[in-house]
Amino acid sequence: MTTERDENANAPSQGEAAPDDVTLLQVLLDDERTKAEAYKQNWQRSAADFQNYKRRVEEDRSEFARAANVAAVINLLPLMDDLDRAMQNIDPHLEDLTWMEGIRHIQRKFRGLIEMFGVSEVDADGHMFDPSQHEALTQAPGEENKVVAVVEKGYRLGDRLVRPAKVIVGNGT
Repeated sequence: MTTERDENANAPSQGEAAPDDVTLLQVLLDDERTKAEAYKQNWQRSAADFQNYKRRVEEDRSEFARAANVAAVINLLPLMDDLDRAMQNIDPHLEDLTWMEGIRHIQRKFRGLIEMFGVSEVDADGHMFDPSQHEALTQAPGEENKVVAVVEKGYRLGDRLVRPAKVIVGNGT
């Protein structure tokens, strides 16, 4: 016959858990740690996805701005060509008039505006023909594969060619 004292001796004291309770608590703790690790990994993945999203949005904005600049430049280049041609064909009697100096000033401002966009001319006259920079319109007597005349200037926006130079190439005769 067991006494109450014997039963109390086998029972855990107050504040102590039974061995089965300890195992159960350890399993629950391990489950919670696994969940916490999964939550942490999901959070890290979401944070990385968000950073990638922000980077893509910034790249898209940059590309949109670059495309808008290219479109503006492409639309302004024919105006600059027309102004250059007009200034080259001025009657010598009109060259010294003050209003002509005003037009020259407008031309300089317009060229400065184009350059602010990062536009530069493609070197062509006297250079070797380069199909990646020049568009050959015809051939003429001159050093073979060398540009002998520029019909229309070419332009670059940064490193990107926005319009090739239209040129006449020497045929070697």
